[in-house]
Amino acid sequence: MKRYHVIVDGRVQGVGMRSFCMLQAQQRGLTGNVKNLDNGMVEIYVQGEETKIDDFLAAIQEGNRFIMVTDISVKEVPVEPNEKRFSYSWY
Repeated sequence: MKRYHVIVDGRVQGVGMRSFCMLQAQQRGLTGNVKNLDNGMVEIYVQGEETKIDDFLAAIQEGNRFIMVTDISVKEVPVEPNEKRFSYSWY
């Protein structure tokens, strides 16, 4: 079990990024959260099996026809043992 703090830059706000992240996480059984930052970036905390997180991050990097990631920063952080789901915040 791993947990990562991820900052994503690019065309990532106003394009459905939070919903996209939530769907990708739920499909892989991951927990965490995603929110928009005031500086135009998106912040993600993602937790679960490392191979599933790698798949999640690859999907985020690829984006979709609206999302365009130009930079992604990933840092390992302590696991949250009681976290049960993936959610998103408005801000």
